[in-house]
Amino acid sequence: MELKLTKPLCFFDLEATGTNVAKDRIVEISVLKIYPNGNRESRTWLVNPTVPIPKEVVAVHGITNEKVENEPTFKELAGTVYEMIKGCDLAGYNSNRYDIPLLAEEMLRAGVDFDMKNSLAVDVQTIFHKMEQRTLSAAYKFYCGRELEGAHGAEADALATFEVLKSQLDMYEDKLQNDVKWLSEFSSQKNCADIAGLIAFDKKGREVFTFGKYKGKSVEDILEQEPGYFGWFQNADFPLYTKKVLTAIKLRKLNTKLK
Repeated sequence: MELKLTKPLCFFDLEATGTNVAKDRIVEISVLKIYPNGNRESRTWLVNPTVPIPKEVVAVHGITNEKVENEPTFKELAGTVYEMIKGCDLAGYNSNRYDIPLLAEEMLRAGVDFDMKNSLAVDVQTIFHKMEQRTLSAAYKFYCGRELEGAHGAEADALATFEVLKSQLDMYEDKLQNDVKWLSEFSSQKNCADIAGLIAFDKKGREVFTFGKYKGKSVEDILEQEPGYFGWFQNADFPLYTKKVLTAIKLRKLNTKLK
């Protein structure tokens, strides 16, 4: 089943130096852009992370320090990548919990004001787990009937994710809606204010922390009751996008008081 799109949908996959979205760096990024008319555009970039790639990580994706030492840094590529995905919805495999948060961190570090407010996110892994609960390679074999060659390569994984989603729409035609907004909501793990899921919305639509001693507490209330918490958070090892959201909440509260 072909996707019904109202604007371009970018399937993307990242390979990185590790799994910590606040600390690790991208070493490869592949974007498969699907237009509403069915046309496709694909780009893949190797990236110099400017930090060593651990041996155990090289063993997973096969990208060595030597392979990327003469490649551009993400800061040098950020503008080009952003132009390709700007104004598009995003899709990936485990992308809501990993790829999108990591991409946001790299964009913000590069000085690009990356924001997901006007973009939808479809996580094909979440759809798969809700339906079958397997890995990407198993998903590809299950839905597409073929072995996934080149697994853990960004380009192969991005293309496989696109094909899996189309096959999911065929297999679950009576359960899934061929609509990016619906798929985004269905594949969302929880209603989050930030990308990493550290700040979520409660049933009343208020931002609340999802971790630590203030888990479940109103962000606005904590910032007012504990003035030093904001500074601690900004200086701690949290994702830049989450810090950006926290700053916006603080400024909103301040502006409300001044009115």
